[in-house]
Amino acid sequence: MKTLAVVVLNWNGLEDTRALLSSLERCRAPQGWGVRVMVVDNGSTDGSAETLSREFPAIELVALRENRRFAGGNNEGLRRALVAGADAVMLLNNDTEADPALLERLLLALEEDPAAGAAAPLILYQDPLDVIWYAGGRCVPWLGLAAHRGLRRYDRGQYRRVEATGYLTGCCLVATRAAWEKVGLLDEGYFIYAEDADWSLRARAAGFRLLFVPTARLWHKVSASSGAQSPWKIYQRLRANLRLFARHARGPARLTWLPAFLAQQVALAVWLLARGRAAAAAAVPLSLVDALLGRSPAEVKP
Repeated sequence: MKTLAVVVLNWNGLEDTRALLSSLERCRAPQGWGVRVMVVDNGSTDGSAETLSREFPAIELVALRENRRFAGGNNEGLRRALVAGADAVMLLNNDTEADPALLERLLLALEEDPAAGAAAPLILYQDPLDVIWYAGGRCVPWLGLAAHRGLRRYDRGQYRRVEATGYLTGCCLVATRAAWEKVGLLDEGYFIYAEDADWSLRARAAGFRLLFVPTARLWHKVSASSGAQSPWKIYQRLRANLRLFARHARGPARLTWLPAFLAQQVALAVWLLARGRAAAAAAVPLSLVDALLGRSPAEVKP
């Protein structure tokens, strides 16, 4: 029997995590696979760790004393899962709900492609249910570009085949043991955001194919904790992407990524201003100035 370990990171998210765990109970795995669910509680103060442990006795609950953010919390779960002998490990956001075929379709796609190291599903918004959030991704260092394919488009069945993609989202990412061991864990140098794109670029550099599996489906309550276009989220994502492309640009891309990236940020700020979101637009130049001055992203409060 092979084992899939599903690592769910929780931080003061009792209701979301409860809904996710209930949906995972309805998920099936391929023949020959067992599923182990681990909830890593990131220093919650709402009593969710105790409640989840009581309501879902079959899960493994790891209670951390402090909030180690996305990379640190998930890495704790990854280490424990690998030490316990997991053959594959999935990272899964707590603010999601799974289709019953999610695990089965992802694992079968990995088994059928010997060159693949990791896979992600089609991810739809929780509301409205038929609008796409992620249908594969592009991560192009020389353009300073990281973007979801299909974002905010209605799901008309336009994505039907398993295919290689540029990057996988940490919202739901399953990788083989071989991939985790060769590529390594998430980079905890990122304060928040871009950890998944960074891992994906490292996986591609290590020779692994990344798969988008549209028959595996997940619904995501996007940005339930930070707001879809909040100034804080825009600030932190921009800071993270600056680090991402500075680290991964190679050769001529070292000269092209920053001008291309800055042009995208100017366009974003103009777009936000045109929609009356002045505070969100102001987060763009603030993040650039703070990066230039070396101010830590941790100093900016949500």
